[in-house]
Amino acid sequence: MSAVAPDFVLRPAVEADLPFLLALRCRTMEPHLRQDGIDFDDAAHLRRIRHHWEDARIVLVQGAPVGLLKVHRDQHGWYVHQIQVEPRCQGQGLGARLLRGVLERADRGGETVRLSVLRSNPARRLYERLGFEICEDSGQEFLMRRRPAERAPA
Repeated sequence: MSAVAPDFVLRPAVEADLPFLLALRCRTMEPHLRQDGIDFDDAAHLRRIRHHWEDARIVLVQGAPVGLLKVHRDQHGWYVHQIQVEPRCQGQGLGARLLRGVLERADRGGETVRLSVLRSNPARRLYERLGFEICEDSGQEFLMRRRPAERAPA
């Protein structure tokens, strides 16, 4: 991993992003879905992309779309529905920076962050480095949780 992740901007996803998001999901998820024996097709990918659409943010680096971050806040804290980074941009710290932004917001509010990850997805190592722990195993994926960081006494 390089020492400095690229600068990025987040913007809300719009309908015109659907072709990019479908291609991104295919490039980033199909190898893991296949390895874990999960059936998929474009319709299934599009349903997943559209789930919590209002929370979808396109990750831009130098004005070009390179990823997706979809985070939702509910009564249990924060849930990371999707984080996907173009394979050519992986390993540069971008995913970690995206997640750290979510974690910092959650820590300020004393809230938990949850996400799920396919068993075969190597991103699990990143999540563990950032303090996530497995709290449930569905057989195909792990539900992971990171409790808020301890605050120093005032």
